[in-house]
Amino acid sequence: MADQMTVAVVGAGNWGKNLVRNFATMPKSRLKYVCDLNKDLLTGIPKQFPAVKPTCDLNEVLADPEVQAVVIATKAASHYAVAKQCLEAGKHIYVEKPLTLNVQESVQLVDMAKHKNKVLMVGHLLEYHPAVLKVKDMIDKGELGDVYYIYTQRVNLGVVRQDENAWWSLAPHDVSIICFWMGGQEPVRVSAHGQKILQKGIEDVVFASLEFADGRIAHVHVSWLDPHKMRKMTVVGSKKMAVFDDMDASEKIRLYDKGASVKQSFESYAEIISLRTGDIVIPHVDTTEPLRLECQHFIQAVLEGKPVRSDGADGLRVVRVLQAGQRSLETGGCPVAVEK
Repeated sequence: MADQMTVAVVGAGNWGKNLVRNFATMPKSRLKYVCDLNKDLLTGIPKQFPAVKPTCDLNEVLADPEVQAVVIATKAASHYAVAKQCLEAGKHIYVEKPLTLNVQESVQLVDMAKHKNKVLMVGHLLEYHPAVLKVKDMIDKGELGDVYYIYTQRVNLGVVRQDENAWWSLAPHDVSIICFWMGGQEPVRVSAHGQKILQKGIEDVVFASLEFADGRIAHVHVSWLDPHKMRKMTVVGSKKMAVFDDMDASEKIRLYDKGASVKQSFESYAEIISLRTGDIVIPHVDTTEPLRLECQHFIQAVLEGKPVRSDGADGLRVVRVLQAGQRSLETGGCPVAVEK
């Protein structure tokens, strides 16, 4: 088993620079290349990381036999082409979310990675967030009881994108966590309504409902045209309710001992709804940077053969839901079945 992974990061923009920082400083990672078509994004690399070579040529990266893995942080529209090229060159890949912009391309990448026996990991960052894992642990242990429904709010004023709408840009986070908290289940139908305000053909705000086969539901609200900056997810269970607020610096999770139960009245033989209001608990949450944990997970998958939490199947599942939501947007909110 190798004790170090030689890696290249393709895409040095807003999020790519965070990946560069992590892979350049992690003990078992040797960052050899940073690749981007924009030379301006590469100018500071030699000074900040002298051992890293900046390049605009992806072929140079892929022709280097020392490079075991490639981290792809380019624009979403280019994910498929870049990832396919990297897999064809025999490299393990980490692809930022969403995996691709349609189901067919995602299926091809998943099949190709399996055929070539290469790691395919998707950057569903929040699946590595300590607070998300804490809530997942509560659900698995039955502390919340049966999960009735989940709703999420991911809104802000900016960043406004021109190559994808708010649904494809923001919702992958929420869809991946909803499926994660629902035990890996996938919605069967999606209904989505949106509004195109700032740019023609691009939704700035989307409200989407996800229906699961067992009757449970989830609601997703995403927008880059909102007065609030919110990153909040709420899980309502039969015993307790949990809120994950990623904008709260010190109290990421609040656990509410609240609920409702239906009881039979022996006097009137009617059903009585009883409400319960108890304590609010703020559990301790590890403060390790989620991105660092995610990058470490990728390194372990490549070097040690450990299973990947946000693997190609997970990435494909999210793309299936996103594509169904997009088709619903295009049909005025009609429910669309999630493609299998």
